Amino acid sequence: MYRYFNSSYKFGSIAGALSIIAFITLSFLYPDPTNLNLVFGYVITPVAIFLAIKFFKEYGNSGYLSFAEGMSVGFVAYMLESIISLGGIWLVLLIHPDLFEQIKLSKLDVLASSKDSIVSQVGGDSFDLTLESIKNMIPFDIALNDALWKIIPGLFFTIIISIILRKNPN
Repeated sequence: MYRYFNSSYKFGSIAGALSIIAFITLSFLYPDPTNLNLVFGYVITPVAIFLAIKFFKEYGNSGYLSFAEGMSVGFVAYMLESIISLGGIWLVLLIHPDLFEQIKLSKLDVLASSKDSIVSQVGGDSFDLTLESIKNMIPFDIALNDALWKIIPGLFFTIIISIILRKNPN
């Protein structure tokens, strides 16, 4: 079992650590680093999945890869990345509550500046519900959102990469 997930652990852990580093770095450059960190996640997640599956195929499985093996290796890679990212971002926001408040204020400002557009598209009740949810937001919510936006594309990329790299013995 270890040979199946050796590369997953490595690349998932590296991607998770890079995601935390990106969040911290972006927090120095922008008042709300969450959106750009999501974009970073869209770049690093498929790279980590590809490398994990490719390394498993080449170095752990003699050049062969079934779809199920690719899905398993990719799943571990993106789940580990998202869990490490969730824990790291949550910890950063707990240690620096001023950063959390800055992010919260930024999200409230964006919501207020686009109120007319949002109300016209989804209605006043949806706007009020969104406003209330942002006001009640806690640091874990930001970290969980980041993790979820690594899992959802991670599944998609794992399917595609597993199909592309699949090679069964003849």
